[in-house]
Amino acid sequence: MAPVPLNSDYKIPQNDINSAHPSGVMALLFPDEKQQLNVVLTLRTNSIRHAGQISFPGGRSESGEELIETALRETEEEIGIASEKIHIACSLSSFTLHKSEHQITPFVGFLLERPKLNPNPDEVQEAFNCDLNVLMDDHCLKKKKWSLLDQDFEVPYWDIHDIPLWGATAMMLSELLELYQEFKSEC
Repeated sequence: MAPVPLNSDYKIPQNDINSAHPSGVMALLFPDEKQQLNVVLTLRTNSIRHAGQISFPGGRSESGEELIETALRETEEEIGIASEKIHIACSLSSFTLHKSEHQITPFVGFLLERPKLNPNPDEVQEAFNCDLNVLMDDHCLKKKKWSLLDQDFEVPYWDIHDIPLWGATAMMLSELLELYQEFKSEC
């Protein structure tokens, strides 16, 4: 789900992992009324970093804070889900975003039932959920040519909202869906 430069000579800049700011995000899952797993997503307000993008709840770690604590704190701050309601399953692969210099670690958390989402208007324009099976449907997966970093890229994205779900969140979600597919094939 990473954007691919259309110029084969272009090399995406890489930052030193040691200079990146540690960040934690939460891929929060819950069963809906039909017992289908859904993931909680947020649309970031226009006043914060990565404005107007679909993301997982999360953000930058505070001094002395463990990454899981960051993901839980940010989930409560952004959408009102108390950390004691979230059952942590695992973490996904960490990666560095070169443009914002963040080392992101995603965590997978489960809720026992559909949550009442209370978006914090200072950070979240909208909070919504999407069925994992919908995300696995090839009809929702699109590609488009975009200009990023003064280069043309082929950008894969999910067409599940007025705003495309792409970039870092799409890459993390792709790994989560691979794990979900493995789980479903073993059941």
